[in-house]
Amino acid sequence: MGMWIGRGRKARVCYGFDDISLVPGNCTINPQDVDLSTSIAGHTLKIPILAAAMDGVVDPTFAIAFGKLGGLAVLNLMGIYTRYEDPYKIIDSIISCPAEKATSFIQDVYKQPVRKELIMARVREIKEGGSLCAVSSIPNCAEEYGMIAAEAGADVFVVQSTVVSVQHISSVYQPLDLRKFCASMPIPVMVGNCVTFQVAVDLMEVGIAGLLVGIGPGAACTSREVLGLGVPQVTATADCAAARDFYYTRTGRYVPIITDGGMIGSGDICKAFAAGADGVMVGSAFGRAKESPGKGFHWGMATSDENLPRGTRISLGTSGTLKEILFGPSRTDDGSQNLIAALKLSMGSLGVKTVRDMHLVEIAIAPSIKTEGKIYQAAKKSALSESQSGRRQ
Repeated sequence: MGMWIGRGRKARVCYGFDDISLVPGNCTINPQDVDLSTSIAGHTLKIPILAAAMDGVVDPTFAIAFGKLGGLAVLNLMGIYTRYEDPYKIIDSIISCPAEKATSFIQDVYKQPVRKELIMARVREIKEGGSLCAVSSIPNCAEEYGMIAAEAGADVFVVQSTVVSVQHISSVYQPLDLRKFCASMPIPVMVGNCVTFQVAVDLMEVGIAGLLVGIGPGAACTSREVLGLGVPQVTATADCAAARDFYYTRTGRYVPIITDGGMIGSGDICKAFAAGADGVMVGSAFGRAKESPGKGFHWGMATSDENLPRGTRISLGTSGTLKEILFGPSRTDDGSQNLIAALKLSMGSLGVKTVRDMHLVEIAIAPSIKTEGKIYQAAKKSALSESQSGRRQ
């Protein structure tokens, strides 16, 4: 499991989505016969996809639309929707800000305090729209905002930080007691983010209802560059899935694993399920939807950190409607649209009917899988990139 990187020092070999491929099964199944439903935090979803708690991706209107299509969108309670009565003026300002000033501008607009009445208003708006409501907060604010959200009718609360652990130590403030918090909350509590077996087991033991896996893989996240942290998503998912299975064998309680970030297209989503995920959390793919509040722009959750930003604003462009991105018909050839049909076709080709069956498919270590025989596609992409760059100039 390790390789020498220096005298007396070993490093573990880990794998990301580009390093592996899925091996077709001994039988094939009609994609129409595949069942994509999954249970997350006590709720059955028709599709195993969550929309990430990014302000450029999820607002109440998007959350309602996403929920009606069968998924679960998470609203960031630390974002602009709970800081401003009219957040869309702020979004327009973020979008129009010059690239070199975007981070400092985002830092400034997020200094406005979160308003409790807006937390309640946003939750109620989603519930009145007829969809499940999931909301997130950092650990330091979880006790206060969690109860407000639950009282307003939220269905799931997510405690999310760059790195989460049960044993958080601080001499400056009182850390969140996750065991006590999970027990006191009237709604299920999901937690993130984690990438290792033991921490995953520790978190399950305190009563969490779901675990987000991934540190720094998101398109708009810079934690890996700024902090040097992270484990490639295939290995991180497999390790946390092993923790889930270990915990389930010991206790009989199944805690779903959600691979959070790092998936560029539908192929990566398929690989996440093969690595052991029960669901995936996606941000940038949905940032390209016409319904996205960011209008094709996307920025990381930690971009607003006033001391050490760990996110950036990126331009994704708009590729289609949310329904097209999820269910097609696809108008692109890069796996960015019709994600559900791609997942069903992959599962059918692998010979599996359910998400849990995906955990058993054969995986090959194949770092050349995306480049083997693709020289003409590479040339096409290079020419297209140069053409788009010229138009921007």
